[in-house]
Amino acid sequence: MSKKGCCNSVGECFFDYYTSKILVIRSRKVGTLNRFTQALVIAYVVGYVCVLKKGYQDTDTVLSSVTTKVKGIALTNTTELGERIWDVADYIIPPQEDGSFFVLTNMIITPNQTQSKCAEVSHYGRHSVQTGRCVNYNDTVKTCEVLSWCPLEKIVEPPNPPLLADAENFTVLIKNNIRYPKFNFNKRNILPNINSSYLTQCVFSRKTDPDCPIFRLKDIVEEAEEDFQTMAVHGGVMGVQIRWDCDLDMPQSWCVPRYTFRRLDNKDPENNVAPGYNFRFAKYYKDSDGTETRTLIKGYGIRFDVLVFGQAGKFNIIPTLLNIGAGLALLGLVNVICDWIVLTIMTRKHHYKEQKYTYVDDFGLVSI
Repeated sequence: MSKKGCCNSVGECFFDYYTSKILVIRSRKVGTLNRFTQALVIAYVVGYVCVLKKGYQDTDTVLSSVTTKVKGIALTNTTELGERIWDVADYIIPPQEDGSFFVLTNMIITPNQTQSKCAEVSHYGRHSVQTGRCVNYNDTVKTCEVLSWCPLEKIVEPPNPPLLADAENFTVLIKNNIRYPKFNFNKRNILPNINSSYLTQCVFSRKTDPDCPIFRLKDIVEEAEEDFQTMAVHGGVMGVQIRWDCDLDMPQSWCVPRYTFRRLDNKDPENNVAPGYNFRFAKYYKDSDGTETRTLIKGYGIRFDVLVFGQAGKFNIIPTLLNIGAGLALLGLVNVICDWIVLTIMTRKHHYKEQKYTYVDDFGLVSI
């Protein structure tokens, strides 16, 4: 209902008063259109909003902590180091990281370096200090003298196949604790049905052991459709994605982690500048006369980042009422759409308009 004012030519002013009117149109086309539109709205509200998107629930995002423990042993036999066993203390660098771990898979070794003066290699200046002298590099070439760790680092391509090829059989235990603070809900990926004996022998497999939190590194890489031995030469970055999507209206046992894996670093063959993942570290020694020496290692390896996502939902009356109200408003919009179609598109639109709007002249109020 509403009021609207107007004045005639002699200065008399009137106020129009509008009220609703029910018009029943006996038309198969209009009735079918109305019911079809109502059915679409109801299907959207019930099917999409309520069932698919769980519009009756309040939601919360996950809080997470991750710790990892890698196990495995590898054997190498090189000219620089000879025969050597590598365990977790050697190839996990650093020992602990926040939500990630690095596994050494390949290396270039420069042994027995001491701080002294030596002939500079042309592309090594950024790792040394020039003394200002020109010295013999070989019989025919002279170069600048530098103060550095000598002999200078080897500038060669990393070995292929990689030195620590056995790293593909290493395993990692990923312990993930999650919390939804809004619902005071806590859980971890070592599920209640997993006991100590099972944990000592299981390895993650989508078919046989989908809940096992111990992963073989080769399996992680292959799940991302990569080859471990190829990736191990120059290194790379892998993502271990753990998703917790939990419906807390259902039993808590239904809330379990889902694991997916993907490669995160760029491996575009057309943009292969500085590929993979590497860094340098050294092991220092002192001989009997107190001279300090070191073995420089340019290490290549795979960094595994553990990424945790998730959302939990639980019934709440407020979002339920809000979505029901929105659905009723959409149903009211159906009549508006049908009115517009009837009054603008239908062949008998003028007849419908005459029946829908009725104008009544001024009349007096009944005295009380």
